[in-house]
Amino acid sequence: MFKLKENQTNAKTEILAGITTFLTMVYIVIVNPVILSDAGVPFEQVFSATIIATVAGTLWMALFANYPIAIAPGMGLNAYFAYSVVGTHGNIDYLTAFAAVFVAGLIFIILSLTPFRSKLIEAIPDNLKHGITAGIGLFIAFIGLRLTGIITKHPTNLVGLGDLHAPQAALAIAGLAVTLILLSLRVNGAMFFGMIITGAIAYFTGQLSFKKGFVSLPHLPKGMIITNPVDAFGQVFSHSLYAVVFSFLLVTIFDTTGTMIGVAQQAGLMKGKTLPRARAALLSDSIATTIGSLFGTSPTSAYIESSSGVAAGGRTGLTTLTVSILFILSAFFGPLVGAVSGLSAITAPALIIVGSLMMGSIAHIKWDELDEAFPAFLVILSMPLTSSISTGIALGFISFPLMKVVKGKWREVHPLVYLFAVLFFFQLAFLQH
Repeated sequence: MFKLKENQTNAKTEILAGITTFLTMVYIVIVNPVILSDAGVPFEQVFSATIIATVAGTLWMALFANYPIAIAPGMGLNAYFAYSVVGTHGNIDYLTAFAAVFVAGLIFIILSLTPFRSKLIEAIPDNLKHGITAGIGLFIAFIGLRLTGIITKHPTNLVGLGDLHAPQAALAIAGLAVTLILLSLRVNGAMFFGMIITGAIAYFTGQLSFKKGFVSLPHLPKGMIITNPVDAFGQVFSHSLYAVVFSFLLVTIFDTTGTMIGVAQQAGLMKGKTLPRARAALLSDSIATTIGSLFGTSPTSAYIESSSGVAAGGRTGLTTLTVSILFILSAFFGPLVGAVSGLSAITAPALIIVGSLMMGSIAHIKWDELDEAFPAFLVILSMPLTSSISTGIALGFISFPLMKVVKGKWREVHPLVYLFAVLFFFQLAFLQH
């Protein structure tokens, strides 16, 4: 089924690779509920929904695409959901926001079945892609610093340095230092083990307790969030969430596709410039996004942490089947994860470090060309300062063609980019944002 001999691997190697991938990305079952709970979603709901979406997408990847690439709720997209869509729209609760995710997921499935997805990726300028990735990274790192009190409100300059002697800030700094040391030593699962060590420090200093034990049966306190697809579309139309749906689509499309291609190249699975079984692979995240929204989690994405499993020898879907099984087992440790998630200093280092890794994209921006650099800079600057990923994307897409026109390079801009610029301008000028 997994064609192990054809891919020059064996079951033992694949299973060990799956364990490696799991350890590097299991932090999401802690971090994702922490972030979405800030939007009012019950912790237990997000915990179970995160695992459901991860297993759905990763199993699809294993059984239908036969690739060692895992799928889970995307970092950055969860922050956008909690702090931009819900956090800055007074009349939008998480139920309405999940309707937008559901609609985006359905559109995503349709796009994955057509050539439009690849054409859209080609249309988006590379510098905007790099700017969006870096901007999201800066945004989620800022969130991690703010949640722990390392950065706090300032009366004149909006933000300033917090009290580093406060227990939570000191714990976060210690956890960040430990995790960075593990990463520097190339320890597989460094962020996961960093959280364990930080949790141990919190336990022995009296900041963490396990009053509800460690193990329980998984459950969804709210049941299914989306029960009527027609009503979900109605929510999007009534609240004019077109830009939100588009932002979910845009970020997920090129983030997932880029990750898939990068991991596939590392594993030697590319055939020239094409990815065999690309349609089945691309469907994995769109299906997981749709299923995840039904139960209560933000959009999913292919995980770059899959590269750790590939480095350990993973070449087939047996690696991701192993990842899926381990995530199913993790569903029984809800009370343990719940206790850890109650102390943001344990999870904040992961946000800060993931943010720093995403910021690496700025190295690929053409800084010596103003018409390429400034739109990317605008994206990076505006995302954390406006607390809105979609606003950053909008400003980038508006400024890019404008600067190209001024420079006389209007022919270099894909027609779809002009269309997006008009739509984003209309959204910023005339709709709520």
